[in-house]
This record gives sequence, structure tokens and C-alpha cells, in this order.
Amino acid sequence: MAKSDQDSDQTKVRIDKWLWAARFFKTRGLAKAAIEGGKVHIDGQKSKPSRLLETGLIMTIRQGFDEKTVEVISLSEHRRGASEAQLLYRETEQSIEQREKRAAERKAFNSSLPQSERPNKKQRRQIHRFLNN
Repeated sequence: MAKSDQDSDQTKVRIDKWLWAARFFKTRGLAKAAIEGGKVHIDGQKSKPSRLLETGLIMTIRQGFDEKTVEVISLSEHRRGASEAQLLYRETEQSIEQREKRAAERKAFNSSLPQSERPNKKQRRQIHRFLNN
């Protein structure tokens, strides 16, 4: 049996392995820490890293400011390229809209803040010239 055949025959995979294989986290240790920290919910419930994941489950994954709601489409224990990893899940339309809305709000908020109150080098020279004359 080829490796891809083994992946398709699997019916259950550990959550931490799947999150790592789907490229949500760089290492299984980070995936485990996120699950234990309550940043990953399955069907609205907290779980353990060792819980077995099945296709069709809905997961909510919080990473930094972003929160993604994804449906598990396929299972894999092996980490592959990003294009193959995206085939393991489908993000919901509502999740995409909320994520884009929050990103736009953060961008608008950050652009409304003053950049810097301190004078730059050129402005400091001008201040020194003004005070010395």
C-alpha cells in the first residue's frame, strides 16, 4: 500500500497530529499547547490533544488575533506541502467574513494612532539650531 492510500484509509487521527499536518502549527508541541490552553474547540467543546478526530467535525482554532472555524474534510498524520494541507479542511464562509472584518478593523485602528511623538534626527537638528541661535 502507498502512503496516500494509508492516509485515505484512516478513520481517526489525534487532534494534535492533524493540526500539525494541516499546517495550523509548526510543531506538534505547539498544537498540543494550544489545545491544552483552550484555543482549539471541537464542536464547541474543549478537548485533549489525544482525542481522535473524525471527518465532518467542526473545529474552532484561535491563533493570535484570528479565529478560524473549519470543517475537517480529510485526515492525515503526515505533514506535506501547504497546497496538500489545505485539502484537509474547509473554512466556513462566516469565519472568513469575520476574520476579514476584524483584520480591517485592526488596520483602521492602527492607522488612526499617531505614529511617533518623538522628533526624528532632522527635526532634532532643527530644534538644536533654533535653541542655539
